[in-house]
Amino acid sequence: MAKTAAPAPKPADSPPTTEVAAKAVAVAKRVAGLRADLALAHSLAHQAQVREALTRSELTLALSEALRARAEADARVRAQITRQHFAETAGEAIRGYGRYESHLERLLLRLGVWGDALLIARTGVWRGAGGLAEMAAYARRGADPTAQPPALFDQVWYMACYPDTADKGLAPLVHYLFRGAVEGRSPHPLFDPVHYIQANASDLRGSSGTPLEHFVRQGAVRGRDPHPLFNIAYYLGQDPRLAPHEDPVSHYVRIGWRDGLSPHPLFDPEWYRRQMPRTASEIAPLTHYTTLGWRTGLTPHPLVDPAWYLEQYADVAEAGFEPLSHFLTSGAAEGRSPSPWFDTVHYVKARGAGLAPGANPLVDYLQGGAWAVAEARPGFPTAAYLAQSPELVAQGMTPLEHWARKAVKA
Repeated sequence: MAKTAAPAPKPADSPPTTEVAAKAVAVAKRVAGLRADLALAHSLAHQAQVREALTRSELTLALSEALRARAEADARVRAQITRQHFAETAGEAIRGYGRYESHLERLLLRLGVWGDALLIARTGVWRGAGGLAEMAAYARRGADPTAQPPALFDQVWYMACYPDTADKGLAPLVHYLFRGAVEGRSPHPLFDPVHYIQANASDLRGSSGTPLEHFVRQGAVRGRDPHPLFNIAYYLGQDPRLAPHEDPVSHYVRIGWRDGLSPHPLFDPEWYRRQMPRTASEIAPLTHYTTLGWRTGLTPHPLVDPAWYLEQYADVAEAGFEPLSHFLTSGAAEGRSPSPWFDTVHYVKARGAGLAPGANPLVDYLQGGAWAVAEARPGFPTAAYLAQSPELVAQGMTPLEHWARKAVKA
């Protein structure tokens, strides 16, 4: 008898279709809710970031305005100190010009050391005590490099620059007063006769005195700069304590540099002294720069690079000009830049009418202009850099200077 096949097992019971659909709807709603919550969270986070960015921008702008106001206040204080100094200091009379003066000088030179002493006394450049006896003792020593007179006159430097003076039989200061000044020679590394004569031509035209005599008697108290790198008003604005009848340059050479005073906005003494060799530790930094430093590639300021300037402008190098002096007297007006960190043409355009006529662009930048331009150089936004490097505020630096210092250290 044939066997019958077993019946197939019954499939398990499936949940009703309506229950599956209900769960699917619930899951969909939950997912939608989670997405909505996530979108809201993203929106709130974005809004917070936007508010934070706006707040940061507003604070940076406010800080820029505060820094600009501080720079203006500092300038007013310096100007007030300078005005007070000029008001308290009177100039001295300048000798007139005439045949009498010339004949008298020739006569005095024939009288030996006492005649030399009288010649020195008449000029007023001798600022030491002791009177004629001390002047005669100096004249008696002749071309002795160790006989430094108490005057804005560097005896060693003068004899090194003009070795022929040793053959004249005169003390170097006497040689300068009677012959050297007429020949255009300089009495000191920080006294540029060409620069001084150009700025004071009308005053000197009516005088028989030398440029040095005019400076120590009248020029210094009138704020007449003796050298492109020595700004009288800027130096006095640091409130130095000058001795009676002492000019600012003599004060700087005597003690001012030891006190960390700067002779010019574009000469940073601390920056420069770190580059000086130890053997030059007893030399005023600016004196070292003008006589040797610029030739060996030392930089007077983070935003001034003499070697780069000479490489960029071959005509300046060929003429033998000191780079920073050239930049201050003519280079900036010609659109030249002092270093790769500062673009003169770009800054002048960005500053617009805010740049005073005749003002040096880099000096203007350092003394407040940095906070008045949106972009100090191409691709260098002031506010963004300030926000990124707020420590520069405490360090008293401008953004470009801070950037240049970091780049040099790197």
